[in-house]
Amino acid sequence: MVAETKLYDALSISPTSTQDEIKKGYRKAALKWHPDKNKDNPNASEKFKEVSQAYEILSDPEKRKVYDQYGLEFLLRGGQEAPPQQSGGAGMGGMPFEGGMPGGFGGMGGMPGMGGMPGGGRSFHFSSGGSNGGFNFSNPEDIFSSFFKQGGASMGDDDDIFAAFGGGGRPQGGSRNSRFKDANGGMKQRAPTPEVTIVDRPLPVTLEQLFKGAKKKMNIKRKTFDEGTGKRKMEEKMLEIDVKPGYKAGTKIKFKGFGDQEEGGTQDLHFIITEKEHPTFKREGDDLRAVVEIDLLGALTGWKRTITTIDGKQVQVSAAGPTQPGHVIRYPELGMPKSKKPGERGDMIVEVKVKFPASLSPAQKTQLKEIL
Repeated sequence: MVAETKLYDALSISPTSTQDEIKKGYRKAALKWHPDKNKDNPNASEKFKEVSQAYEILSDPEKRKVYDQYGLEFLLRGGQEAPPQQSGGAGMGGMPFEGGMPGGFGGMGGMPGMGGMPGGGRSFHFSSGGSNGGFNFSNPEDIFSSFFKQGGASMGDDDDIFAAFGGGGRPQGGSRNSRFKDANGGMKQRAPTPEVTIVDRPLPVTLEQLFKGAKKKMNIKRKTFDEGTGKRKMEEKMLEIDVKPGYKAGTKIKFKGFGDQEEGGTQDLHFIITEKEHPTFKREGDDLRAVVEIDLLGALTGWKRTITTIDGKQVQVSAAGPTQPGHVIRYPELGMPKSKKPGERGDMIVEVKVKFPASLSPAQKTQLKEIL
């Protein structure tokens, strides 16, 4: 029979639980109430503190024995002498635990002037390092970090869990600190926690898709936590990415909160557009450049070509000659749509490249000299 079950209740376990069951209870509760997973819940920090404090006592066989025999208040006051026997599960001096203690379980810690307590038939001396001989709780984040570093992750068959609370990804925008009240009511600051990270993924798109616009479907896999068990699991999700007409290479399409769950929240996904190589056109801003190769005879006497525009139209391109190498012909409004100016388009630019003969015979050279 134990004096009270307050700490066991915090971890949803029974007073007869083994150390493994205590660890599993803490692991599940700590993952459920961790402040970084409950940004919109103002009570989560307090609940996280309570389960951490419960684990700190129950995981220590000596402290657990004292708690089971005399209750939490006796432990917090230093355990210098056994309290008088009380009925009804009351704490010291017959004071029942009603409504819980504010500020975690440490609201009664370090109370001065207690000394030896009358009425006990035997004594118990407990050294805790707390003020006034009483027991002071550790920082909840220190308890949490120590638990996982010492192998607490394996209690749930999840080797990745500790990395999810402090590793992986590249931080965006610095870091933040969380603060907790210690057993004496003061503020204690825990180590900085990384901000939510961003995952960049390339999105290859054809020039035709960037001209017309497109909806691309992408099947992604991400790591999440099962709220019921706290275990890491893989989740598949189908995303529909809206590629608007006129988007350029380097444009980012952002999905907030669609990446892996990690400390600080859930990663953001950014899809970065990359343009696939086109057989005819090279994009230059909103303009499209095509290169037409002609021979020397065509350059001198005239030439004609047919080019298919990006929207599928046939355009006749010609010059009577002579045409200089590098000559450019511009066709307005036949380029890419301007994403910031609906209804407007860039130009199609046709550049002429003259292919010279590799060699000329003496007779050909003589004829050219006569002609030119």
